[in-house]
Amino acid sequence: MTQSQPQQPLSFVIISGSHRKNSQSRRVSDYLAKRLEARPGDDTISILDLSENPLPLWSEAMWSDKANAYAPKWSGMSKQLAAADGVIVVSPEWGGMAPAGLKNLFLMCGKQELAHKPGMLVGISSSRGGSYPVAELRVSSYKNTRLCYIPENLILRNVNTLLHGDLNETSSDEDTYLRKRIDYALEVLVLYARALRGVRDSPIIDHKTYPFGM
Repeated sequence: MTQSQPQQPLSFVIISGSHRKNSQSRRVSDYLAKRLEARPGDDTISILDLSENPLPLWSEAMWSDKANAYAPKWSGMSKQLAAADGVIVVSPEWGGMAPAGLKNLFLMCGKQELAHKPGMLVGISSSRGGSYPVAELRVSSYKNTRLCYIPENLILRNVNTLLHGDLNETSSDEDTYLRKRIDYALEVLVLYARALRGVRDSPIIDHKTYPFGM
C-alpha cells in the first residue's frame, strides 16, 4: 500500500468586517480562528480587523502609480490577502446591509488578492437578522475580485448569546448546534481551498486579457 503524502499547509485570512472596536464580529472572528487552529496540520490563520486599520474610500487613484494616500494602509492588507488560500468574511448586519468599510475593502481588492480563492460568508446580528449581508455580498463583491464564495455560509442570530466561554462549552441547544455547524463549514472551506489551488495554477486563467468580470 502506498503511503499518502502529507497535506501542504494552507493559509486563511478572517476578515472582521465591523468598523467598531471590540465588536461582536471580532469576537466571532477570534472563535473561528481558534477552531481552524485546532485542526491538525500547520495551517496559518490571521485576522484582518477593519476597526484597527480603516482604509480611505476607494477612488480611481487606486489605479494610479501616485496612489500614495492608499499605500501605507493598503499594502499590508493586500499582501496578507494575496498570501491566503481562502478567506472568511464576517459581516454584521447594519440597517439590513453590510458595513460600508467592508464593501470599500472589496473595491480595493483585485485579482492579485482574491481571484479563484474560496470565501465563506458569516452574517451576524444582535437580533434575528444576519441574512442580508450574506445575500448582498454574494451578489456584489465577487465580480472583479473573482472571489469564489462556497455554498456553505453561517448566520449567527442573537450573537451576543453565542460562542462564549471554552471552545467546548455551550450555553443552549442553538449554541451547541452552531458550534457543530461552524466546524462542518470550516472543513468544507478547507476542501475548497485545496481544490482551488489547481485552478489558480492553471494556464487557462488569463487575467491579462480579461482583467474584469462581466
